[in-house]
Amino acid sequence: MLAAVVMTGLPVVGCGASHDRGTPPTDPAVRRAQADVARALSSPAGYRGPARGPRGEPGGLVVFVAGDLTNGGIAGAARGVQQATRAIGWQLRILDGQGTTTRQARALRAALRLKPTGIVLGGFDARAQRLALRQAGALRIPVVGWHAGTRPGPDRRAGLFTNVSTDPASVARLAAHYAIAHSEGTARVVIVTDRRYPIAAYKADVMAAEIRRCRRCEVLEMVNSPIDLAQQRMPAVVASLLQRFGARLRYMLTINGIYIGGALAALANAGRRGGDPPFAIGAGDGDAADFARIRAGDHQTASIAEPLYLQGWQIVDELNRARAGVTPSGYFAPPRLITRADVPDGVVFDPPSGYRENYRRIWAR
Repeated sequence: MLAAVVMTGLPVVGCGASHDRGTPPTDPAVRRAQADVARALSSPAGYRGPARGPRGEPGGLVVFVAGDLTNGGIAGAARGVQQATRAIGWQLRILDGQGTTTRQARALRAALRLKPTGIVLGGFDARAQRLALRQAGALRIPVVGWHAGTRPGPDRRAGLFTNVSTDPASVARLAAHYAIAHSEGTARVVIVTDRRYPIAAYKADVMAAEIRRCRRCEVLEMVNSPIDLAQQRMPAVVASLLQRFGARLRYMLTINGIYIGGALAALANAGRRGGDPPFAIGAGDGDAADFARIRAGDHQTASIAEPLYLQGWQIVDELNRARAGVTPSGYFAPPRLITRADVPDGVVFDPPSGYRENYRRIWAR
């Protein structure tokens, strides 16, 4: 049944490295990783949004079709859209696709029946919904994606005015670089993904490529497991990995933190304390559960976070541009490396950059 919802400095820690810590690494991949991590932990910048755009269009209904509202990243982006639609003076309806392609297609068809002035694809692949998006195009309903493709930006072939996301390659590289830098160039990792989703497969492959560039690092295994079944399947997956690889398994890189949550029971059953390896790094979008695990030192060492609320405001701004007949903004927020040293107090990474005031200025609201 379709659900309708109205929503009210890296301290480098040695992990088995054999070189003298006072000696600079000779592996260029390690030097690149350390420099990337140092940049990522510097003062956040690039989170104000675009400099200009059209005034806010009057009225209208936006339907946010969520891939799965139990996913913290999708829910965070939806909250940002909720804030922004209130600010611009539009109505919002949220429909939950509940984690499967069939239910997502059903929710998208329901959105079309509402004849909205804009649709958001929240966290599922636009190319798997070609028929519905062609229908939206025929009805002249602009569609903006959030993580709805493998690249940010316009994707007219997929039926998207634009796709709001950080660059997935940057997210994946930063996650892999953190493992390389944290291990001082000795990271042995398992990578967990869901290859049903092109963006998830792409991020996993980029992470693997970066790890393999490091001379003394190793990809032990690439695990393909459904993200919507992470809580059910990850205990058995992790128990099997620990049995097979033992002490060799030092890092677990995942395309979303939900896999890490699913792994906790197996790690506890194996007698692994929160600060013991495997050190988990989430290359997803950074949500409340990720941050809670990082704060508590509960197996998760880092998260590559996105400014979810800011992205929600950007989604509304892009829909406004589509309605005004102008091109997409071209703005993309960078990802942010979150560790225990800089984990936010709130449930998402929400930079104090003044982006809300900036969008209100652009919309004249």
